[in-house]
Amino acid sequence: MSDVTFRESRSWEGERVVLEPAKSYTGYRSYEYLEAGADYRVFALAPEFDRVPAYQGLQLSDEQAARVRRLLDDNIVVSLHDHPTVFPENIGETVDYNRTARHHTGYAGLSRSGITILFDNMMDGTCCVTSQMGWKWTDVIADIGMRRSDLAHQDYITVIDRYADIARAKADGRLGLVISMEAATPIENELDRIDILYGFGVRQMGIAYSEANTLGSGLKEDGDGGLTLFGRRAVRRMNKLGIAIDVSHSGDQTSLDTIAHSERPILITHAGARSVWPTKRMKPDSVIKAAAERGGVIGLEAAPHTTLSPDHPRHSLESVMDHFKYCVDLVGIDHVAFGPDTLYGDHVGLHDTFAEHLSLNEAHGETSYPRVPYVDGLENPTEEFWNITGWLVSHGYSDDEIGKVLGGNVLRVLEEVWY
Repeated sequence: MSDVTFRESRSWEGERVVLEPAKSYTGYRSYEYLEAGADYRVFALAPEFDRVPAYQGLQLSDEQAARVRRLLDDNIVVSLHDHPTVFPENIGETVDYNRTARHHTGYAGLSRSGITILFDNMMDGTCCVTSQMGWKWTDVIADIGMRRSDLAHQDYITVIDRYADIARAKADGRLGLVISMEAATPIENELDRIDILYGFGVRQMGIAYSEANTLGSGLKEDGDGGLTLFGRRAVRRMNKLGIAIDVSHSGDQTSLDTIAHSERPILITHAGARSVWPTKRMKPDSVIKAAAERGGVIGLEAAPHTTLSPDHPRHSLESVMDHFKYCVDLVGIDHVAFGPDTLYGDHVGLHDTFAEHLSLNEAHGETSYPRVPYVDGLENPTEEFWNITGWLVSHGYSDDEIGKVLGGNVLRVLEEVWY
C-alpha cells in the first residue's frame, strides 16, 4: 500500500475529487536549492491545480468512489508516457523557457496523482535548448542532465534503473520516474551512444519521431522504407542493454519491422487506433495486433486532438476510452494500458507554437474535428488516472481488469525487457 491518502474537495456529482499529497513529498519545488533570478531566469509558470474546470462526465456513487480510491492505492499505476513538467503561463515564452534547459517538474501535482511509475520523456530534443526544434545530441544531454540535477536534490521522486526499483518505489510511497526518449534520432549513426544514454538513465526509447532518421521512418514520411540495417543493430543493442523500445511515432512498416526484429516485447507508449480515427498519428490494426502477438502493449494517449472518435469528436476522456474499448476488443485487455501524454500548462497552445515541428497537420490529414482548449478529463498528470479509473469503475470493469490496464500489463513487459 502506498502512503497516498484521498480527500474529497467536493462530491463526485460532477465535481473534483483530489488526493492529499503523498507523505513522502515534503513540499520541494524545482531548483529551490538555487537563487531564483540570480542563478536562473524566472518565468511565471502555469498552475498545477485547477487550471481548467473539473471534469463533469463522471457520476459516481459513494461506493464507486471508494472503489476508485482503493484501486489507485492498491495497484502499481503506470503512466507509459507523460511530460510532467510545468510550462510558462504565457505559452509564448516557451522557446525562451526551453533555451534555459531548466524545465520545472510538477512535484506538487504529481504527489496527488496516484501514479506509481511515470515514463518521463524529458523533452529530449523535441523542445530543445535552442530556439529551433531539433534532435541534437548536446540538447538531449542538457535536458537529461539538468532534470537529473534537480531530481537529485529531493526525496519524493526516485529514478527507476531496474525492475526491482518499481516495488521499492511503491513500498516507500514514492513516484518512480523512468527516463525516456521519444526517438533515437540524436544517436545519429553512433551505436555506442545508446550505451551512453543508458548510462544517463534512459530506460525507454522510440525508434523515430515524425521524420525519418538513421534507424527508420517516422509517421510524417510519405514513404516508409522500414527499419534500416543500422536500425536493426540499434534494436539489438537496446535489447541487450535493457531499454524498452517504443514505436508510437514511427511509420507503419518501421513499426512492424521493429516488432519483428526485437527479441523482446515492444511498447506503443502513446497512440490510438486508426480504425477509430483515421489519421497517421493513430496505429493501424496490423501494428497493434503484431505488438500484442509478441507480448507488447499499446498505451492510449490523450494529447490534444489526437485520440478522437466519431462518437466523441470533441476531444475528451470519452474519446480516449472509445479507443480503449476498440483496442481491448481487438487484442484483449492484457495488451492495453495508458500513456496519456499530458503536461502542466496550455498543451493546445504548445502544439500551436510548435505545430510545424510536431507534424500535427500531417498526423491529422484531411480529417476535420472541432478544436478544444484542453482535453476534458485528461488535462494534466494530476487528474488523468483519477478519471480513467472512475470511468472503468462506472463501466463495470472488474478489479482484475482494472489492475491490468492501470499497470499490470506494462509490468509484465518490463519484467521481460529490463534487467
